[in-house]
Amino acid sequence: MTIPNNSESMNNNPKKRKKHNPTIAMVLSILFAGLGQFYNRRYIKGFIFVLVEVSFLVTMLESLNFGLWGLRTLGTIPGTDHSIRLLVFGVLALIGLFFAITLYVFNVLDARKQAVKIKNGWKPLKFRDTIREFYDKSFPYLMTFPGLVLMIFVVIFPLLFSVLLAFTNYNLYNSPPRNLVDWVGFENFSNLINVGIWQETFLSVFAWTVVWTIVATTLQIAVGLFLALMVNDPRVKFKKIIRTILILPWAVPAFVTILIFSAMFNDDFGAINRDIIIPLFGGDGLPWLSDPFYARIAIIMIQTWLGFPFIFALFTGVLQSISKDWYEAADVDGGTRFQKFRHITLPHVMFATAPLLIMQYAQNFNNFNVIYLFNEGGPPVRGQNAGGTDILISWVYKLTFDTNNYSMAAVISIIMGLIVSAFAFYQFRKTRSFKEEGEI
Repeated sequence: MTIPNNSESMNNNPKKRKKHNPTIAMVLSILFAGLGQFYNRRYIKGFIFVLVEVSFLVTMLESLNFGLWGLRTLGTIPGTDHSIRLLVFGVLALIGLFFAITLYVFNVLDARKQAVKIKNGWKPLKFRDTIREFYDKSFPYLMTFPGLVLMIFVVIFPLLFSVLLAFTNYNLYNSPPRNLVDWVGFENFSNLINVGIWQETFLSVFAWTVVWTIVATTLQIAVGLFLALMVNDPRVKFKKIIRTILILPWAVPAFVTILIFSAMFNDDFGAINRDIIIPLFGGDGLPWLSDPFYARIAIIMIQTWLGFPFIFALFTGVLQSISKDWYEAADVDGGTRFQKFRHITLPHVMFATAPLLIMQYAQNFNNFNVIYLFNEGGPPVRGQNAGGTDILISWVYKLTFDTNNYSMAAVISIIMGLIVSAFAFYQFRKTRSFKEEGEI
């Protein structure tokens, strides 16, 4: 005769099941991770939770305490305490504390959940079946866990560090280890709005960033769509050769193209002035690099040249996928070319490409390469600490590497992130591109 173990006898005994209290299991898990699982007679799981908490208390508690102290004080002894290192340790401590709390909450909820199931008559599986069920249910999480860890250190950690940096006075005059960095609250945000040079520069750069994003991106989309429509016309021959030629600017590395254009637009020896402007109109040519207005026109034209091949290739593929039956039905109804474009071509193109077009706007909002490689954001503007063609991202670069004003650069980075996130969120919610065709 076999003797049933404790868990089997409890599950076969209704009185013991009724006495099994989920609240006790929850309280025990709150007191120490794993005790609730022991109360539920889930000994292996309880041992794992106990081992994890003991390991955390032995190895991480002191480091966690030091990191939180450093995050709170940013150091107390100039020349000895390095405020930025303490800030880094503090961010890591926050991330570690978040995972510890998450695991602890999971331990409490798991103990209560299993206690309720036991009280309702649930019978624990055998060890082999438990392992198999755990593997089946947790396989997606096991596969995504390395990616989650990578995202924490590549995305979340730098983001938290940048956000916290915006609330400090970390600049050239408050640089560790010689000086300590202090928390200043919203003082940097206030200076950006109220202090003259910061206010004027921010408004000017922000306005130009918006104009640059809208005009440059819209032009490259319009040119790409126009060329795709022309090449896709049935009357056009040698389509393969024409498409290859139009995509060639995309094949050349962007930085090479920008540097070539920078030389071509040079005020003194550039080919634009020397071979085109001066022979046709006379004079000394246009100040492409020394006047903000002409410099902005130049970089908009350069970005149009760089961006239209991708849009052209994208629209070409979409246009070829539109059924000819739609156009034949429109011809029967007497539709004009414009009507067919408005009611057939454009809706199909936008349905398939709207998310990518939104990404083009977001990408150009932070398009550092063309701004910096063309003329490093110049020319200088009197009364501002940013150049005439600087957009927010290039201004942040100058604040970081030229003037070492790290805290103000972090403030502007936060504002940029909020703008791009809000714009992308709104557009993705409004676009139909994430709906099935039957839902439109």
